[in-house]
Amino acid sequence: MLADLPVAVGITMARNRSALVSPAAAAAFAACCGLPHAAAQSGSATLPPVTVTSRAESALAIGGWGDTPLARLPLPASVYDEAALKTYDIQRLSDLTRLDPAVNDAYNAVGYWDTITLRGFVIDNRFNYRRDGLPINAETSVPLDNKQRIEVLKGVTGMQAGTSAPGGIVNFVVKRPTEDALRSGFLQWQTQGSVRAAADLSQRFGEDRAFGLRANAAYESLRPDINDADGHRWLAALAGDWRLAPGTLLEAEFESSQRSQASVPAFSLLGDRLPTSADPGLNLNRQPWSQPVVFGANTGSLRFSQAINEQWRWSAQAATQRLTTDDRMAFPFGCGSEGNYDRFCSDGSFDVYDFRSDNEQRRTDTAELALHAAFATGSVGHALSLGVLGTRFEANFERQAFNWVGSDSIDHPVTLPADPTPSFDTTNRSERSTEYFIRDALRLSDSLGLWLALRHTQISRRSVSTSGLEATDYSQSINSPWLAATWQLDPAQMLYASWGRGAESDVVPNRAAYVNAGQALPALMSEQFEIGWKGASGGATWSLAAFDITRPVYADAGSCFDPDTCTRQADGDARHTGIEAGAALRAGPWRLGGGLQWLKARRSGSQDPNVNGQRPVNVPALTFKAQLRYAVPQVPALEIGADVAAEGDRTMFPYDSAQRLPGFAIVGLNGQWAQRAGASTLTWRAGIDNLFDKQGWKESPTQFGHVYLFQIAGRSLRASVQLDW
Repeated sequence: MLADLPVAVGITMARNRSALVSPAAAAAFAACCGLPHAAAQSGSATLPPVTVTSRAESALAIGGWGDTPLARLPLPASVYDEAALKTYDIQRLSDLTRLDPAVNDAYNAVGYWDTITLRGFVIDNRFNYRRDGLPINAETSVPLDNKQRIEVLKGVTGMQAGTSAPGGIVNFVVKRPTEDALRSGFLQWQTQGSVRAAADLSQRFGEDRAFGLRANAAYESLRPDINDADGHRWLAALAGDWRLAPGTLLEAEFESSQRSQASVPAFSLLGDRLPTSADPGLNLNRQPWSQPVVFGANTGSLRFSQAINEQWRWSAQAATQRLTTDDRMAFPFGCGSEGNYDRFCSDGSFDVYDFRSDNEQRRTDTAELALHAAFATGSVGHALSLGVLGTRFEANFERQAFNWVGSDSIDHPVTLPADPTPSFDTTNRSERSTEYFIRDALRLSDSLGLWLALRHTQISRRSVSTSGLEATDYSQSINSPWLAATWQLDPAQMLYASWGRGAESDVVPNRAAYVNAGQALPALMSEQFEIGWKGASGGATWSLAAFDITRPVYADAGSCFDPDTCTRQADGDARHTGIEAGAALRAGPWRLGGGLQWLKARRSGSQDPNVNGQRPVNVPALTFKAQLRYAVPQVPALEIGADVAAEGDRTMFPYDSAQRLPGFAIVGLNGQWAQRAGASTLTWRAGIDNLFDKQGWKESPTQFGHVYLFQIAGRSLRASVQLDW
């Protein structure tokens, strides 16, 4: 029965067999579409199974509802386990844009950190990411080699995060020691000669196997199909646990990683025209003095859980993250000769700036204490959690270089002089937050459930320029409520409705141009309504959700060039209304999964009438992703598959929806075969991305008032072998 489920979520129901058909419907489409391994046949090798550890894999770690199965949660989420990540070659977070219609690109450059949108909102790399449920800063390259799965929770997330952008939260779940011994090695080759090697080892030992260790190591030589963008990365990670007594578990883990690679900048409009596709290998960061971006990270955590009795337990966990970044680029920006600073020149030339920001230091420390209980009051059952989360975040920088050094051209490269003089101040930031939360899932009857949650957040934030000027200091308190109701139509179908609020906090820059410089602004309270249906029947599973999100917007009013000419103030709303639908079907050796998101995103109430009624920049109205897999009956343990990712057009300017990037569709192929070799198993995988070598532009984000264009990556091939013994 488990083999019938999508790989991405099949693992989640191992402890609740009565609901085996429901998890795919509980996750949004991407979870539905991670299709299964080949079924075992008598006497034949099988593909390596998903390893279910002793921890509560049936629960959505970021959901906040304990061991409640994902199928029973009134939450839309995608869950990608390790098998799905390898099947679809997910090497970085932005690769999920190939699978999930709710996940889209939002300035994803080769060699830089990932930025994505969820439900059309760009999620904040500082506040919308978690690691084993605790906050982390994602302004870095996050390695996936030691991650058991990725969870993508969609929608306003005020009950999980004190402050965060609407759209959703991403949670990385770390690999922990397995119950059975694990020995796995992995080697991959990609087009142009990129090579990745990794090892994953786990062992239990000691009296009653009380101790467990798991080690992960990886090294990759990076050679993308882009000129002057070679690099390398490595990871070393160790996780351990100690079963001190029945119901008592102590866990610790640590990872260290580094990535060094030249970042690849985007293109832009050429005057008023959209350029035809450029050479996919062209890199505009090509000056002889260009240096790589270097991300260094050390992250570790400690977790203790204790069962008090059959109904009550408590847990404590703490984590720390240290990030060091050297951010450098020959940065193409604007066209001074034509007086346009939001695009390139009409003849294909562009201004170049020597940008260098060395020794950026970011630190996040967090700790959570929580109490969990399952009990009944009369005929009403409760799944109660309450606790407190404290977080300290600091970001310290040195003065930066952002110096104009001349003009270059797309078609006629020019060597320009370097100017690394650190001439500009930046802003050092610090934050302290304390979040008190309570959640209760009430079982009113066998079919009716009520879900209540409240998070109270106290924030204290400070900032100051690197020269010691422009200091700000403010505090706020925010309440983020959430409630939902579920109706179980039958064991395999559920309806739900939910309402919730989320918060963002902002302060006016302390600069002379602002009349209200340095003032804390009222918290931006986003609001979401959602209704959904999750179900399964026979070999089919489905999910359907309709949502409506309203997010207040702050903007600058005035010329903002001279002192006291600018006011940061409320500027209407951004409203995103949409439908997410996903389905998966099993029919004999065939597995088909797919999903789509339709999104109507508009601005309203802005002081600029040209913005009202317009679609936000870089947000497609329609996205569709699907995967097809076939277990070849004539060749045991062989699977072949195809996938398609299609996205509608995107706007490029907030005041003009007429100028758009055309939509596109990308097709890929993949396959895997498990070969038994004595007591070991070799799993061979191969794939082709962008099979038909589609060319064009995949996204059009705006940063610093400049329109950027990122190309669709050209056709690429990969092949790998995994040895499990």
